[in-house]
Amino acid sequence: MAFHIALALGAGLPLGAFAQAGNTAHTTAIAAMPLSRALESFSHEAGMQVVYGSDIPDSIRSPGAEAGLAPEQQLRQLLAGTGLTYRLVTPNTVSIIPGNGAANAGNPASAAVTTAGSAGDGLVNQATATPGNGKTAKDLDQVVVTARSGVDERTKAQTSYSITTIDEDRLRMQNPTSVTEAMKSVPGFWVEASGGEASGNIRARGIPVDGYGSVNLLEDGIPVQHDPALGYLNADQSFRLDETIDRIEVVRGGPSSIFYSNAPAGAINFIPRQVGDTAEGLVKYTVGNYSLNRLDFWYGTPIGDGWKLSAGGFWRQDNGIRSPGFTNDQGGQLRATLSRQFEQGSISFDIKRLDDKVALDLGIPMYRNGSGDLVAVPGFNGNYGTLAGPETEHVQMIQGNGSLYNFDNSLGTQVKRTQFTTKFDYNLGGGWKIAEDLRYSDTDTQRNGVYPNAVETTGAFFTTAQTQLAKYYPNAAGMQLRYVDNGQAFNGSPNNGLVVLGGLRGITMPVNEFTSNTRLLRKFEFGDQTHDVTLGYYYAHFNQSFDRYSSTAILTATNNARLLDVVAVDANGNALGKLTNGGIYGYGYEWAHASGTSNTHAFYVSDEWQVNDTLRIDGGVRWERVNTTGWTELSQNVNLGTPPTSNILTGNGQYVDYDHSFNKLGWTLGANYQFSDHQGVFARYTSTFRLPNLSSYITTPTATPITQTMILPEMGYKFSNRWMDAYATLFYTKYNNVSFSNYVFNPNTGVSTPQTGYADTETYGLELEGTFYPTKWFDVQYTATIQDPKYKGLSYTTVTNNAPVLLDYDDNQLIRVPKNSFRVVPGFNLLNDRLRLQMTYEYEGRRYVDTANSVVLPQYHTIGFSARYQMTPELSFFFYADNLNNSLGLTEGNPRAGELASSDATKSVFIARPLLGRSFRASVMYRF
Repeated sequence: MAFHIALALGAGLPLGAFAQAGNTAHTTAIAAMPLSRALESFSHEAGMQVVYGSDIPDSIRSPGAEAGLAPEQQLRQLLAGTGLTYRLVTPNTVSIIPGNGAANAGNPASAAVTTAGSAGDGLVNQATATPGNGKTAKDLDQVVVTARSGVDERTKAQTSYSITTIDEDRLRMQNPTSVTEAMKSVPGFWVEASGGEASGNIRARGIPVDGYGSVNLLEDGIPVQHDPALGYLNADQSFRLDETIDRIEVVRGGPSSIFYSNAPAGAINFIPRQVGDTAEGLVKYTVGNYSLNRLDFWYGTPIGDGWKLSAGGFWRQDNGIRSPGFTNDQGGQLRATLSRQFEQGSISFDIKRLDDKVALDLGIPMYRNGSGDLVAVPGFNGNYGTLAGPETEHVQMIQGNGSLYNFDNSLGTQVKRTQFTTKFDYNLGGGWKIAEDLRYSDTDTQRNGVYPNAVETTGAFFTTAQTQLAKYYPNAAGMQLRYVDNGQAFNGSPNNGLVVLGGLRGITMPVNEFTSNTRLLRKFEFGDQTHDVTLGYYYAHFNQSFDRYSSTAILTATNNARLLDVVAVDANGNALGKLTNGGIYGYGYEWAHASGTSNTHAFYVSDEWQVNDTLRIDGGVRWERVNTTGWTELSQNVNLGTPPTSNILTGNGQYVDYDHSFNKLGWTLGANYQFSDHQGVFARYTSTFRLPNLSSYITTPTATPITQTMILPEMGYKFSNRWMDAYATLFYTKYNNVSFSNYVFNPNTGVSTPQTGYADTETYGLELEGTFYPTKWFDVQYTATIQDPKYKGLSYTTVTNNAPVLLDYDDNQLIRVPKNSFRVVPGFNLLNDRLRLQMTYEYEGRRYVDTANSVVLPQYHTIGFSARYQMTPELSFFFYADNLNNSLGLTEGNPRAGELASSDATKSVFIARPLLGRSFRASVMYRF
């Protein structure tokens, strides 16, 4: 068995004085925290060497200890309720051991201390903390549970792939406002969280897939959704981050696609809190300067006969940083977990209910000013403005059959989800072990938003409206724009008469899903070598329905945009009639009605081969098959006799059925070589895939989707000691058959026209991640990504002047993905670690809106700040400031202008989505 050792020299108790220190009272307070970290703090303050076995998991928490106690009294407080005690091994060494009752200060020989791990053991971690350095080298010794399976535990040092671990304290200091925001500290990920609390985008290692199409989102090692990118239902919409989550593990590339479906570029695992041997809990209340009020809580306790119960969740309400003039985000979730460990295994039951709504922040009208800076148009606040407002909060939209569609933008993205999870493992005997994960979820989603399809001058809009005017009001002398609410003429101020053609889009998408993951595990020994083998079977079944309806509204290009009517007038300016209805210029420019069922079967096998103490080779194979069945209703255009109802897209009562199956084999092979306890190297080659899903048939029911395939080689170096953690990974990504569905909104016809392209991508990159600990009171975290993401073979044909034109974008930079990005977080630990202050600096390099690289998203940087003050071991205060420099960094352009070749390329005014403006939050947390 490997042991962890925390050693302190210098300040604190003189070595050897522990047994006589009962009346000495000079220690500082230690907060409630994971026991391993509490023992490290104690080791430094008491000047003692503390030895504890690797069989003490990180899930065990210490209740903390008061200041001013003698070291022995303080150690007893730290161990209270953990089921552990201590033994004085030598006059200056304390061993933490299982058991109850008084400590034995006797025979040093009674403590089993080892200095070399055998094959399959964890690393021996000798973590030295000298005066001015509170860091211990435990980063490489963190146990990893994501993207692997086996009888033995594996540490971060022993993994042959890139992994980022975000522990409880680091997560709480960052306090991300969304699941996507939490990934900003992960290298290799381009993260876009400017859309609000949900509906984020992650592009991993140069793969140009929106949403969560390249990585899978896990909760306790189980996918939140079998497919995390179900077209308008990304996994981050079905999951909320709260205080029931203990830590995050993020695997980049590696063997993720062997153990999980739809995870070609990685997996993000949110790991829940575990209940210890004593009751404990926390309550946290957060306020913000955008009317944010949020309450988080968690409580866990043993309840007898080995059972443990926990419950937690959150409730939150705010108006949003981009306030629409009504409540933006509102709701919460509750979860309860019942678990039990027994002699031969464990079992747990978890139920969670999410009922929450969050706004979708979209693009705003922008232009380049006289100084060449990209800014919002006059009348619009680029940091805090949004087109959504009271006038577009509730709109009754006429459908093709004459009925009304209730567009309620106060719902934003509303998710009501019930989730049941069961986990079970059992030792079958003879070295065999079986493990089972079951999850059922029922999710109802309503997704509404005010989409900025295009921004135009009044004159340009009138030109396109002439056809409608001549058709319905042939005797009219012209047109006027008038405010819907009061009938007064639109005066064009303050932005020279700009108007936005906005899409009021409503989507209803219920999904119910069942997944099962069964694993049979055994460790085989052959002399000094071992093979840790897993045989797995995964099954997923889900039903998905999809309904969409959208209408075009004429809006002012201002904050909380007002609706405008298009009025036909005579030569004297008298109204003859309207081309709009309450600001709606065209009903039903989008429509969809579809439903389907998906069944997935996957078989996989993995082997971790321990060759010797320093070399481990692992590999895996996954064969997966998906069958998609369902129907999509075909559409037609109808004319209900008025200008805004003259071209409504609706169903025609005819259905296209589909029944397709796809299958593919993927594999991975990796190796890890550990030079020493402090450093090692790894290499891996993965050939993987992503099979089609039901969303492929929503708008193109007659198409046969293409399986996307990719190869992902990588090699890396890792180093950790008391002064630093450092990780460097070289990666290469070749992604084949990326499908691009390009919807271009035509203001002349009011129709979105689909275009589809296929291409490959190729990306070379370097990921850097680590932390420097030069002193106890100062440290610097950093991440950086340097890459060259390119399209390969991207070409398609368009029609110009009635002639086909081939457009070739080979070697163009991937859309939205920067070549260079980095994040630096310097931090200060003051007042004996009771106060921590840290600053965050983020840089994103130049990107492009479209594959043609015709519209630039300039480089930008942001600055953030956070602070934590530990008043007592139980009571903590936090402060957060986001985007302190009020950066207007653009995260995306206007997808409705086309992502193959944007129609905004030649426009002086265009739509783009900047970062959310400066905001402040403060929290108080009480642990008990």
